[in-house]
Amino acid sequence: MAVVLVTGASGFLGRHALTALRSGGHEVHGLSRRPPADDACIWHTADMLDADAVARLIRSLRPSHLLHLAWMMEHGRYWTSPENVRWVEATLHLARHFEAAGGRRFVGAGTCAEYTWDDAILGGRAIDEQRTPRAPDHFYGIAKNAAFELLAAYSRAVGLAFAWGRLFFPYGPDRPTMLIPEIVTALQDGRPALCTHGRQRRDFIHVSDAAAAFAAILDSGVSGAVNVGTGTATTIADVATRLGRLLGRPELIKLDARAARPGEPQCLVADVGRLRDEVGFVAKIALDEGLRATIASLSGTRDDHRNA
Repeated sequence: MAVVLVTGASGFLGRHALTALRSGGHEVHGLSRRPPADDACIWHTADMLDADAVARLIRSLRPSHLLHLAWMMEHGRYWTSPENVRWVEATLHLARHFEAAGGRRFVGAGTCAEYTWDDAILGGRAIDEQRTPRAPDHFYGIAKNAAFELLAAYSRAVGLAFAWGRLFFPYGPDRPTMLIPEIVTALQDGRPALCTHGRQRRDFIHVSDAAAAFAAILDSGVSGAVNVGTGTATTIADVATRLGRLLGRPELIKLDARAARPGEPQCLVADVGRLRDEVGFVAKIALDEGLRATIASLSGTRDDHRNA
């Protein structure tokens, strides 16, 4: 049984990762600035940007495995914020103290934004860990790619097992500012859901599947980068119309009602060969099933707020 420390454990992805890791029989510890009062894991309180507090926790706990999910994800800021540099520093600090305390395997959460998003280079093909160039043009992607490069080199130098899951487009109920919950909320309120033309194709993966994939990577012996997605590209228009149908309000889906962002890539889909063949993981939640679960969870959250 591994002793696993999960950073960002109370976040969008982290809460689902705790479930996946516990089902694998591990002793799971969660790190968060404000741990919830529940028994999802053994909770620890620390700010990831407080280097001394993190070092003390690692020395005390001495985890054998570390799943690093924490990063700044404030909506509207994280793509461009200089704070990303501090998170690169915090990640390297975490890895050093983990290795010094006898840690054996470090898995971090990367992003598909580490790759080029140039349509002329991608050509509509699936994004491959080895062949697709990494040329991020957002601060967030640049910082994540820098963290990957430095961690990979550091791990080779000290003999630390290291893997990096590059996450594509997770969805679920916990992030109301994201596309799918935003559309659901509009339809539940009886408001039009204003969308772009919707021809952009994306690899949408339910957050439960994404978390299970990270748990599987942690349990595997795979090293280096692994794409975390479904391998299936779905248009945003298709997602929107499915939500309209599932909620019985198809007339409120308004395609071409807002402009697409300039330079937005047309197709971002993962080649999941490594995830499938080397890690042994395949996403299980079909899109309609995941959308229904998201709708149900958002509906329950709204009911809770009304009754509070």
